[in-house]
Amino acid sequence: MVASLQEEIRLLKNGKNSKSSHISPCQDLQRSNFKSLRPKGVNKTGGQPDHEGKTLQMSPTPDKILDYDEINFCQTCATNIVNVTASLFESKQEVVIPPIAVQYIEHRSYQKKCNCCGLMNYSKLPSYISSNIQYSPAIESMVAYFHAYQFLPIKRMVSLFNDVFNLPISEGNRDNMLTRFAIRATPIYERIHHRVGQSKVVGADETGSKVANKKGWFHTWQTTTLTFIAASMNRGYDTVLKYYKEGFKHATLVSDYWASQLKTKANHHHFCIVHLLRELVYFIDAFENDNWSVKLKLLFEQSIEIKKLGKINGLLIYHREIETIKETFRHLLDVDETGKHKKLAAFIRSLRKNNDSVFVF
Repeated sequence: MVASLQEEIRLLKNGKNSKSSHISPCQDLQRSNFKSLRPKGVNKTGGQPDHEGKTLQMSPTPDKILDYDEINFCQTCATNIVNVTASLFESKQEVVIPPIAVQYIEHRSYQKKCNCCGLMNYSKLPSYISSNIQYSPAIESMVAYFHAYQFLPIKRMVSLFNDVFNLPISEGNRDNMLTRFAIRATPIYERIHHRVGQSKVVGADETGSKVANKKGWFHTWQTTTLTFIAASMNRGYDTVLKYYKEGFKHATLVSDYWASQLKTKANHHHFCIVHLLRELVYFIDAFENDNWSVKLKLLFEQSIEIKKLGKINGLLIYHREIETIKETFRHLLDVDETGKHKKLAAFIRSLRKNNDSVFVF
């Protein structure tokens, strides 16, 4: 047991983290040990030639103009020049945000008594006004935006509204706003859910997160334009069945080789090459430049380059290169994994079992 634990520590110290494996960033032990999968390029860092920059431009219609034209005496000879006509010398602009002040808008309803029948008639207030005092829809939208897009925690959001807007919002009010906003957003959420399920290519993954102070999971299914996210206390296949019981019969499902992903019904399964490259980077580091891992990593990088060229020229032009890559891959899978570490051996067996899911792209 001691020997096994020592080996596990050695592997962890060799940098297995979210950059060199499929584990989530929250489990990184050595966050500073960053290894990029991108090779070193020939271009210098920063903006590239022909890159369209975004320089702050002066406004042709400024909201406010301040003139500094009090020139009463010559700075050299002190002659009075008050009556000399001034001409514009230069102008500079300052971008400001005006002081943010909360407005309280009072909505008043009136009544009139009919002189004929005596009926009391009332004017109607806007339908969304339901309480004596309430926050406007614009404020509710800001709360939802800060929460769902800017990821502001509850207490920090409360501080923001207090400190910046001088508007007291309690944690309870914030939760009630988010609940109402979630109800209004549900039809769009369901449309995204349905459209992802009907797409031709879907990427799937899950990542660990705290849900009510317990270990939970966020499951994600996405296309190039849509993302459907579901929170669950389960990482396994039960969550997949809950949201996509019929699977993705029209789609190629791109994922890592987690069991619940491979079990999901799909037209095709496709291993995410980036996940595989991360694993290979880890194996190369942990097992002292394992020759097999080096060769497979190079093969994957070559396949990505062929795909990039194929987008420009058409993949049929590179038919011979593609067949060579696939043949080399089959040859690499014939390796005897007996003497290799159990993690690497399991990786090889997984690729061998699912070899049709590697070069779908």
